[in-house]
Amino acid sequence: MEALYLLIPLSTLLVFVAIWVFFRASDGGQFDDLEGPAMRILHDDDTPAPQGRHDPS
Repeated sequence: MEALYLLIPLSTLLVFVAIWVFFRASDGGQFDDLEGPAMRILHDDDTPAPQGRHDPS
């Protein structure tokens, strides 16, 4: 029973910290563009890299 006196305030503090972190990230623009990086990999340059000079010796 005495453990509840410690666990309940700690859990509510943890919830408020998690909410604060979420809103801080949201205000900082963390979730602005979720599709851009995923689509950028599909539009990369498909041309092959130039071949270097090979020495056949």
